[in-house]
Amino acid sequence: MKNFIVIMVVLFLSVSCKKELVKQPEKLIEKSEMIDIMYDLSLLEAMRYQKPLSLDSVENDPTKFILKKYKVDSLQFAQNNVYYASDYETYKDMFDEVNKRIAVNQRAADSLAKIDEKKAAKANKEKLNKLKQESKDSVKKITPKINIDSIKRIQMQQRRQNAKQIK
Repeated sequence: MKNFIVIMVVLFLSVSCKKELVKQPEKLIEKSEMIDIMYDLSLLEAMRYQKPLSLDSVENDPTKFILKKYKVDSLQFAQNNVYYASDYETYKDMFDEVNKRIAVNQRAADSLAKIDEKKAAKANKEKLNKLKQESKDSVKKITPKINIDSIKRIQMQQRRQNAKQIK
């Protein structure tokens, strides 16, 4: 029983006296702003691998662009990233929040893509119907009504011309 109590006291003291492995940076970025930065960086990384040419308008390094957007320098971001990463649960929660935001935007983008596909399919269908209608009309325009009498008359005129040429 004494051993059990000693073990419990040691465990209690070791858990309660938890040291911070990484000191808090002087310029601490708020957790919500850090999540925003991580979200934007995740989007840029995805864009870099999916459509590399889409980042031509951004500076050479998209990370610099994001850090400039949030008025954070790279050292400050690195220190804050290490600080938040030292607490696994907090860092995991932050990444879960980023993943939720990405999932929400992915569903919105997918629904917009489906709407665009439906519009394109409808436009193609209307275009095909219009072409079919035009082709039907063009056949009617090309083939005028032919009167048998007019054919006979033309043939007779040609025969007369041929007879005059022979004489």
